[in-house]
Amino acid sequence: MSATTRAAIITGAARGIGAATAEALHAAGMHVIIADVLDDEARQLAEQLGDRAEHIHLDVRDEQQWQEAARLAASRGELAALVNNAGVLRFAAIEEQSVEDFRFVLDVNLIGAWLGIRACAPHLRASKGVIVNISSTAGLAGYSGIGAYVASKWALRGLTKTAALELADSGVRACSIHPGPIRTPMTAGFDDSMVTGQPIPRFGEPREVADMVDFLIHRATYSTGTEFVVDGGALTGTMLAPPE
Repeated sequence: MSATTRAAIITGAARGIGAATAEALHAAGMHVIIADVLDDEARQLAEQLGDRAEHIHLDVRDEQQWQEAARLAASRGELAALVNNAGVLRFAAIEEQSVEDFRFVLDVNLIGAWLGIRACAPHLRASKGVIVNISSTAGLAGYSGIGAYVASKWALRGLTKTAALELADSGVRACSIHPGPIRTPMTAGFDDSMVTGQPIPRFGEPREVADMVDFLIHRATYSTGTEFVVDGGALTGTMLAPPE
């Protein structure tokens, strides 16, 4: 393996946005570490991609597993990108959600990303690498019934800015992506009525978010600490019917 090989860790990469991101970064010439707890699906994706792709079991809540993932990526050349994509969603009103359920969402969506940044930071400093945190439009606006998710995604947005500031002296960049309604297993229960009122009236595809990840890693060299929205215009405003 050449010492100039650039590796990327993508969490939650067995399917959805994570899998599309692994495919995009692999196509861009990177060695992709497909990190997930869904071992069979992740392994199948690695085999499908072939050379420069491998799976590692990673529960993002586990500090030791993060250290192992960082070492693996660095051993493939240099760890040049970290994509914190793993996430969970739980539906419950604030008054009804259990403390345990709320903490579980924060543990995966926020603390998991924090552990990843902490474990990978030394390697990213050495490579002048890039951190991409997959937040959500729920990190820019409030949504009823998913308070834990909203809280975690707003916090991830803030964590991104802190990482951008703290790692800037080494040339590391950090940005957050805020997908809207994307057709993934997480949104399988939503129907098309959710998107009919937005300027682009359809669900987005995982590859459309993956293209933004690729852009931030390879071409957005003057961007750090900021948000990039991929939402079909969902946050743009309300489309009103003209008066009759």
